[in-house]
Amino acid sequence: MTPIVRQARIAGLLYLTSLFTAPFGFLYVPGKLIVSDNAAATADRIRASEWLLRLGIASELVGQIIAVFVVLALYALFKPVNASRARLLVVLGALVSVPIVFANVLNHVAALTLVGDTEFLSVFSRADRDALAYLFLRLHSAGLTVASVFWGLWLIPFGMLVIRSGFIPPVLGVLLMIAGTAYLATAFATLVVPQYASIVRQLSFPLYFGEPPIILWLVVWGAKPPPAAVVAT
Repeated sequence: MTPIVRQARIAGLLYLTSLFTAPFGFLYVPGKLIVSDNAAATADRIRASEWLLRLGIASELVGQIIAVFVVLALYALFKPVNASRARLLVVLGALVSVPIVFANVLNHVAALTLVGDTEFLSVFSRADRDALAYLFLRLHSAGLTVASVFWGLWLIPFGMLVIRSGFIPPVLGVLLMIAGTAYLATAFATLVVPQYASIVRQLSFPLYFGEPPIILWLVVWGAKPPPAAVVAT
């Protein structure tokens, strides 16, 4: 196995691991705990399944730690292709988005604190604490939308690097850029024109599947040595 194939497979395996880790906290846990427009019912679910929310927090943290190593592995793989774009990949894929997600976890921590029996919060009624816990869960969802701006942006230089690489099929790079555009469109609609968010989300959802093929390629086929014409710039 050549060094470039090994590096590609390491990046792919890390990428695959992150794909199965973070969504548990991002999607599954909120879906199980949040009752739309019902703070009391949501708070009751958290009290009954506190362990689930804590597992969600753990999955988000672990997923983001893995994401850092994914980006570093991809940087090592693509630096010989174009060093400046590889650096941009690191900035957008880890240096900005990961801190946002880490800070956003505090919203779930706040919700857990509010639904508990913490004595210093006894000055608030249970209904007030339930409403605040519901608010923090909603803020967590909004925080993920903000982070998704960078989940979209980092796929653009990633796609460009794949297209130029010479050791991964260019079509996979095009799919990455399409997926990145879908993330950006959904985030923009959700944050700026929420009345159209549902429509944009439905139209964008199939485009997200432009990202998984690169993971499959990296894990199964890795990469072939780049042509001599591909040099660092």
